Amino acid sequence: MATNTLDYDPGFRNGRFRVAWYALLAVLLVVGGWATWRRISLGMASTNLTSISPWGAWVAFYIYFVGLSAGAFLVSTLANVFEVEGLEKIDRDALFAAIVSMVVALLFVWTDLGRMDRMYHPFLFRQATSALSWEVHAYVAYIGVLVTELYFSMRIDLARVAEKTEGWRAKLCALLTLGRRETSEDSAETDERWLKRAGLLGIPLAIFMVHGGTGVLFAVAKARPYWNSGLFPVIFVISAVVSGTAMVSALYVLRAKLLTGETLDRALMDRLGKLLAGFIAADAAFTAIDALIALNSLHPHEVETWLIVLFGEMSWSFWWFMVGLGWVLPLILLSKRSWRRSPIPLMLAGLSVVVGIVAVRFNIVVPPQILPVMEGLPHGSYFPTAIEWLTSAGMIAVGLLLYSLGAEVLPLRPLETLEPAGATGDGEAHSADQMPAAADGGRSDGGDNR
Repeated sequence: MATNTLDYDPGFRNGRFRVAWYALLAVLLVVGGWATWRRISLGMASTNLTSISPWGAWVAFYIYFVGLSAGAFLVSTLANVFEVEGLEKIDRDALFAAIVSMVVALLFVWTDLGRMDRMYHPFLFRQATSALSWEVHAYVAYIGVLVTELYFSMRIDLARVAEKTEGWRAKLCALLTLGRRETSEDSAETDERWLKRAGLLGIPLAIFMVHGGTGVLFAVAKARPYWNSGLFPVIFVISAVVSGTAMVSALYVLRAKLLTGETLDRALMDRLGKLLAGFIAADAAFTAIDALIALNSLHPHEVETWLIVLFGEMSWSFWWFMVGLGWVLPLILLSKRSWRRSPIPLMLAGLSVVVGIVAVRFNIVVPPQILPVMEGLPHGSYFPTAIEWLTSAGMIAVGLLLYSLGAEVLPLRPLETLEPAGATGDGEAHSADQMPAAADGGRSDGGDNR
């Protein structure tokens, strides 16, 4: 029988793990803050960037997190636009992860600027012929779409938490409803309608302007034939979907294990595993096509760049990380139906891809800058300094902190689906008023979490 109170506590199931996790993030933030101060004090002298190789780790991580964001958003549209059954359980998680990833991406852009204090200039001094100027405005519009979608997707649950709980969480959730506290069916239909409209607006924005547009930033660089390819924007979008799907899959398992204690939906895990495997295959195919076109062109710069990637200075990154962790290992883990429906293989496959795609970004940014653009100029050479690695760790820690705090406070899972682990799994969802997420018994590992 429904009650007038809601037992709502989406925080960590293990208090010691919470302390250890936030302590680790605190250390990374302190170290990253110190490194960022050194970056500001010393300027680009603190890096290994040069006029020959002006783009490095920060640009690689920037396009990596833009890809994570765009990919996670596109996964969310499968639920809120195309209404794929079961994916509504990860819709909010995908949207929130997309917002956090975009914030981290912009932090990397800011750090890479020669004059960090001029970050607002693209908004004051617009250049209609500049792809980068268009990208900056597209990012702002894209973040607005993400926030709008997240609001409409969880507003009713925010209102429920505000109405039926007490304390600071209730007050925060009440504030986030923006005064719309109705929970009727009509208000739910209104939210769903606006959620779909925002999703439809965001799809072309994410594909053509956000990550496809990020690919354009490279594709228009005529001096670097490796980048100057019509396939580049397409490859960026494909790899974005791969990394976004991988991140959402891993988060689905990790949140259930560490936070909500909910029963994992094996059918959803199987569906996510199939999607991830299909996207990995498409990413590998497009990369192979791009390589074959470049090698068949016999253009010296393109051929030599690919030889650097395949057999030269960057070969370890390509074969061990990009191919090994990004393609081969996850495809093996996802090859059997029973493995796709098990938490550990799915989580490992997702995390493997998330790490492997980092190598993809470095293989995009660094190799083309090793060869000189004109005969007689020196060859480039680049490997990140300690300051570059530490600032990167600090910015990634900012993203992890934002996600962790949001996951502990916001209803990133529909309250009706938060069935306690160990439940019978007969398909009956608990009502929001009966959701026992905070109860110790409801947080024990059950059969579906094995």
